[in-house]
Amino acid sequence: MVKKALKWTYLMLILFFLYAPIVVMIALSFNASRSSAVWTGFTFDWYKDLLGDAKIMDALKVTLSVAVIATAVSTVLGTLAAIGIHGMKKGWAGWILNVSYLPMTMPDIVTGVSIMMLFVVLKMERGYWTMVMAHIAFDTPYVLFSVLPKLKQMDPNMYEAALDLGCKPFKALTKVIVPQVTPGIVTGGLLAFTMSIDDFIISYFTGGSAVNNLSIAVYGSARRGVSPSMYALSAIMFVVILVLLLIINRRSSLENV
Repeated sequence: MVKKALKWTYLMLILFFLYAPIVVMIALSFNASRSSAVWTGFTFDWYKDLLGDAKIMDALKVTLSVAVIATAVSTVLGTLAAIGIHGMKKGWAGWILNVSYLPMTMPDIVTGVSIMMLFVVLKMERGYWTMVMAHIAFDTPYVLFSVLPKLKQMDPNMYEAALDLGCKPFKALTKVIVPQVTPGIVTGGLLAFTMSIDDFIISYFTGGSAVNNLSIAVYGSARRGVSPSMYALSAIMFVVILVLLLIINRRSSLENV
């Protein structure tokens, strides 16, 4: 009984240290005072200021458009890559899978600098589209590893049966394989969207000075002194990402039932 109580105590302490700063930040986004040391009343003024900030709104447009494009492209690429790897021999498939793990396991600083150097070598001017390509590069493995388990659960004879019944290869792909792995595709797409919205380091190195997403805008604002409207922005980002993660976890739990 004592061990169980200690276990729960340690768990609560860990959760407190992880989430107490976020709770404080969200509370400060409703504080009428600009000072974080004094509570002078409840207000939505900082959220109104946030919506009226042209720079933040431009950064929001960049963030959402990059996330949507990167998610769409990486979902297609990741799904096709998973199908291709699933059909390969074990030796080649294992080698490619090990390579595919690298973008997920490497530190973001390494990925960001390496992609930036690639653009420099190719003499590509960094901007919006280089940021999109960088996001596609690190989003694709998340989709791949979400779809691959669903392919392994699928009956391997279904595709061959569809071909034997006169179905063309592309139609068999869209009518037989894709419906079977749709839960993995959706989960991978949501995860890719979440990672894209949340990214700062890779965007910072690959977007150049002319393009800012929300993470870069928050970083630039914090260097000049944190405005309460940044608390409001961070609170909104936290809630959006939390909702997406809850949806992903919910889908994963339903798939495993």
